[in-house]
Amino acid sequence: MTSTRPRRALAAVLAAVAVVVLAGCAAIPTGGPVRDGQSLKDESVSGVDFRPNSPTPGADQDTILRQFIDAATGAQDNYAIAREFLSDSFAQKWNPRQSVTIRQGSGAVDRTGTRELTYTLTASATVDADGEYTQAVRPTSSTLTFQFVKEDGEWRIAYAPDGVILTPVSFEQVFQAHALYFYDPTYRYLVPDERWFLARSSTSTRIASALLSGPADWLKGAVVSSFPEGTQLSLNAVTVDNGSAQVDLSSDALRATTVDKVRMREQLARSLSSVATISSVELTIEGASFSVPDSSGTSAVVNPDVDPRPLVEDDGAVGFAAPGTGDVAKLGSGLGDAIAKLDPTSIALSASGADAAVGDADGVFVVRSGKKPLRIDARDHLIAPSIDDQGFVWTAQSTNTRAITAYGLGGDPHQVSSTLPDGDLVSFQVSRDSTRALALIDTDDGPALYVMAITRDSDRTPTALGSPVRLQAASGTAVGATWVSDLDVASLGQTSSGPSIVRSTIGGQSTVLQRPDGRATQIAGGSGGTLLLRTADGQVLQSTGGGWDRTGVTASVLGTQR
Repeated sequence: MTSTRPRRALAAVLAAVAVVVLAGCAAIPTGGPVRDGQSLKDESVSGVDFRPNSPTPGADQDTILRQFIDAATGAQDNYAIAREFLSDSFAQKWNPRQSVTIRQGSGAVDRTGTRELTYTLTASATVDADGEYTQAVRPTSSTLTFQFVKEDGEWRIAYAPDGVILTPVSFEQVFQAHALYFYDPTYRYLVPDERWFLARSSTSTRIASALLSGPADWLKGAVVSSFPEGTQLSLNAVTVDNGSAQVDLSSDALRATTVDKVRMREQLARSLSSVATISSVELTIEGASFSVPDSSGTSAVVNPDVDPRPLVEDDGAVGFAAPGTGDVAKLGSGLGDAIAKLDPTSIALSASGADAAVGDADGVFVVRSGKKPLRIDARDHLIAPSIDDQGFVWTAQSTNTRAITAYGLGGDPHQVSSTLPDGDLVSFQVSRDSTRALALIDTDDGPALYVMAITRDSDRTPTALGSPVRLQAASGTAVGATWVSDLDVASLGQTSSGPSIVRSTIGGQSTVLQRPDGRATQIAGGSGGTLLLRTADGQVLQSTGGGWDRTGVTASVLGTQR
């Protein structure tokens, strides 16, 4: 199944544009090391190609600096135009691919010496050399120093920080998001690792190289790759012929088992599927053929989905509610009735539909088909539990962000190490592929949303949460957070103006959604990337486009599905 998250680029508009001449900045953040070989043709494939101007004769230092920043939009010929603004000795030392800073508004130029200027900007996001996007939770001010020298009577830049600066508009026009895919340790799921690359003809090579370099640091330990250690692209770049991508690997790949060969091709095919010109993948080793068995029936799940009907408890019935009528189809095998008897305050249903984690006034229970409910945690201040796909129920207290326990379905506890910052823990939820966790914390500075990798031992028992990666959170009083898809999450806050909902892509951008009327009390991920809200009067709303529609369903509790 594929993600239905909204596309951020204005593709329909850009496709109609052949060449755009604009001022701004852009760059290619390379995705891992590419071995020396044939040079890459790097034409734009987005329909937008920036053609910046060369230095203006006789321009002063201030003008040269601003023109240099604007010239970084032209990545053609390894930023040849931008290098014209640099001194002869510095032109080849400058590395524009080191980083990208996305600025808010216009930067300010100040003089600090006869041959030195500073450029102060407010950054809203950055992209590093591996294509990893980090959004600033709060706009961050930074000051960059530039030094000048005169050559042949013209001012040129003798020193500039590596990397480039661009506006949000230029970033949206020339960069595209591409998900690299790695396996969960059971090989049941493919887990995305979103990166950003300049939309040029070399993108397929950048993607393949980044994939072979491995996952982002924060994901390590939660996902695995099928490629033998040391495997790289060979001397040739990825080439595309009639929709087929030819990926030539180093001889290290020969150590792959038969099963690994199939998985290697699947990883590459999924990772390259976001490139519009690619429909299939063919592997070779140092230019020689590489036989990969047919993979029929062995594909891993991408972006696992859930039942399109809201999971609710309403008037003593627990099950899936039919939109429009609100009729509740009870969970089978007595599971729905057993949950209802607990008078639940929260419900988390497993992917199989046979197990549930239930919170009520007396603690957290495991409820399984055909078995008596088992109370596994009776501590005070428990938040809504989460259930994963590996047979564990996760519990935590609002008063301690680091006291997180994963219980086996039989009630055996396992403490999970965590480095979450202090605050009041509002919600904690495991992703549908069981590799990551989402935590919403109410801090002295407001709501804070974090995603972390889950590390497990050889028996798949959770042992630790990785370093927290902060995402944009909804404003106001923190209410809850949820997984929407394999890459998208959403957080809910309540303000004096009504509910605040922010949808964030892990490794990507955030969007503030339209406010629904009333007060929202619960949020849950729906089917196909939709969102569900429960309001204070029990109405269940569903996100549609840019707004919210009533489903005709009422609920005392809105449950979460895996």
